[in-house]
Amino acid sequence: MSSERAVAALEASGIDFTLTRHGRVGSLEEAAAARGVDPARVLKTIVVRRAEDDYLFVLVPGDRQISWPKLRALLGVSRLSMPDKEVARDVTGYERGTITPLGATHAWPVVADVRVVAVRGEDEVDVAGDLAAPEAPGGGDHLVSIGAGEHGVAATVDGQALVAALGAQVADVTDPL
Repeated sequence: MSSERAVAALEASGIDFTLTRHGRVGSLEEAAAARGVDPARVLKTIVVRRAEDDYLFVLVPGDRQISWPKLRALLGVSRLSMPDKEVARDVTGYERGTITPLGATHAWPVVADVRVVAVRGEDEVDVAGDLAAPEAPGGGDHLVSIGAGEHGVAATVDGQALVAALGAQVADVTDPL
């Protein structure tokens, strides 16, 4: 099972997580409901090609999409692309729809949209990506759900802990859908 690598990576990271196995879903809203989180807290992992044999993972909140101009500016490149599904599988070890940096066959760099570490329900986000944001009362306000390498398997984790464990660069790299 592909989820074994992702779960092993989570366990090795030492961060707390809750694994959810819910089977295939047909929409973001179904995935969010099955995982018990808001759709904006479901993370999509997008693999992006920066150059030949040079890829990265981008963590995108469910209600957003990559802003290609913002991502190109952050990376200092003029061109980015998305690999086809065969190349994506070859460079990550996961098929499209299950891709995650957790347990991937290559440790590509990770860029996380600043909203991954934002407090749930904030109307405004610190687009500077300040990881020192105060913990919200009641805890759980930084929880996100990320795929765990297999359709219908996800891990719910603290977004700040996830970003730290992945060594992700945090930046404003998305736009609303």
